[in-house]
Amino acid sequence: MRIAVTGGSGKLGRTVVRELQRNGHEVVNLDRQGARGPGYLPVDITDLGQVVDALAGVNRSEPVEALVHLAAIPAPGLATDAATFSHNLVGTFNVFWAAVRLGITKIVYASSETVLGLPFDTPPPYIPVDEEYPARPESVYSLVKHLEETMAVELCRWYPELSISAFRFSNVMEPADYAAFPAFDADARARSWNLWGYIDARDGAHAVECALRRAPQGFERYVVANADTVMSRPNAELVQEVFPGVEYRPTAGPNDTLLSIDKARRLLGYEPRHSWRDHVEAAPA
Repeated sequence: MRIAVTGGSGKLGRTVVRELQRNGHEVVNLDRQGARGPGYLPVDITDLGQVVDALAGVNRSEPVEALVHLAAIPAPGLATDAATFSHNLVGTFNVFWAAVRLGITKIVYASSETVLGLPFDTPPPYIPVDEEYPARPESVYSLVKHLEETMAVELCRWYPELSISAFRFSNVMEPADYAAFPAFDADARARSWNLWGYIDARDGAHAVECALRRAPQGFERYVVANADTVMSRPNAELVQEVFPGVEYRPTAGPNDTLLSIDKARRLLGYEPRHSWRDHVEAAPA
């Protein structure tokens, strides 16, 4: 497919671009920064005209067939709340609206695990968490992600041919990050803010391609994380220490993810292929 990736120069985006290209797709990176070349086009997503022009075909080339939207201020606290709200919500509207106007019907985009209630200062309703309970945004950044999901729901109602997959990506990691993981066991609370979850950027890219190939029409939200936690301590022990009053539904394995990826597995065929344990030795249990 001919695929546009907004934010293709970011931590997750560059891996998504590389993996899609490696699997035979024609990919253009739409970002404010990037390496000059045929696979990159500088675009400010807060300008609807630029987005429409880019998706319609660079230099009058063929328009794109699918869209992966990752461009955003990527976390709370990196800009003022007003700037985060304006940039991310307007940018996502522009990207979605340009796709609608151009007849691009396959969209995969980055929502956020924060919509689940992170940093869980208010405990989750149950563990592992999943997509079944209402959104619990606890920051302006997360509020925008919730509003983007709501916007996607309505666009799919207006345009039934649309397929929009909202990926609630966990904390993105690369192999270079894994050397720090064994030290996490010393303090169960240090990484409890997202239930000790993470997503290897390569598995994030794998999930994107699964959705591009298999996502049905309409809107669906998916938690996207790796199959294990960042800890070598068992889940039951961690939950009892940090969230003693929360219903714990035991996982099959002692270190299975507590950000449930069952829906992505079932509907998209997503199966993580990587683990931090393949790169460093886990701390003794």
